[in-house]
Amino acid sequence: MASNAQRRIKHVSYAKYGYIFIIPFFLIYFIFSFYPLVNTIKYSFEKNNSKEAIIYEGEFVGVENYRHILTTATKGAKDYYTHAGMNEAFSRALGNTFKIWIMNFFPQICLSMLLAVWFTDAKLKIPGKGIFKVVMYMPNIITAASVAVLALKMFSNDSFSIVNNTLLNLGWIDKPIQFLADMKLKRTLIAGIQTWMWFGNTMILLMSGIAGINPSLFEAANIDGANSRQVFFRVTVPLLRPILLFTLVTSLIGGMQMFDIPYLFNPGTNRSPGTQTIATFIYQIYMESRIKNTGHSGAASVVLFVITAALGSIVFFINRDKDEIANKKYIKKLRKQAAAKKGYGGLGL
Repeated sequence: MASNAQRRIKHVSYAKYGYIFIIPFFLIYFIFSFYPLVNTIKYSFEKNNSKEAIIYEGEFVGVENYRHILTTATKGAKDYYTHAGMNEAFSRALGNTFKIWIMNFFPQICLSMLLAVWFTDAKLKIPGKGIFKVVMYMPNIITAASVAVLALKMFSNDSFSIVNNTLLNLGWIDKPIQFLADMKLKRTLIAGIQTWMWFGNTMILLMSGIAGINPSLFEAANIDGANSRQVFFRVTVPLLRPILLFTLVTSLIGGMQMFDIPYLFNPGTNRSPGTQTIATFIYQIYMESRIKNTGHSGAASVVLFVITAALGSIVFFINRDKDEIANKKYIKKLRKQAAAKKGYGGLGL
């Protein structure tokens, strides 16, 4: 039999120490995330600041700010910050955000998947594999502002830019290309920078997912005569589904919040409206307008939060495991049948 000391040791609970260690996280979350979120929702239902004195009034106006952003309140308004102009700008910013994210995500996931499969293939003896991984991940640790400034210098419209100067010296072009004047080309540059910065991080995630797949599955596929293409689409991709779902959701959230690079590319003005994102729209209607547009910026932030949450929920719903759901329903049905057989009218037989 166990001694009293052994019995006491078995009943020692260390759960409280776990809660103590995670207290700093909750404190930081409530101060820097939850409290600002609550204030943002509060401001979205209140009146904007006065034009004469930049003093917040705090008058409750309900959903008026949302109506101004999502619907056209007045016709013929030319001012960017009027209700009609703001609605047009928000719709344009939402469209730009989705375009840049799509242009960024699909090349990123394809390149990352290709490299992840390449680096994890045991048949390939790639020398210096670790160095390649480090080099490809390095753009992820560089600040987005630094990358944006570098890209602006490389792709400026004059002949002194690195790209134009190189193409002119090679004789491939006769005059400098106006990279930053064409909105489509400008969006492509922003998406390209995002892809270059994040493909290394996605590659590492996919590599970890492939490393977690049981090697016997690949061996069985090879024994059955499956070629590399069949192994990739029938074994690797289906088993990487949770990692791909995680990548899609996190990329979607990050794409909806793009700010640094689009803002440094001078979006949201009459000169370059084609590169304005929702995040830069929120910043500009608050910081760069004649008034401190607290109500409208708060409403736009809440709308962005709702859109992101809705899209994330749709992605999870579409990619849920149907077999697991069917099993849960079947088990639930069996339990109901067992409960019905056990008793009648609540009394056991």
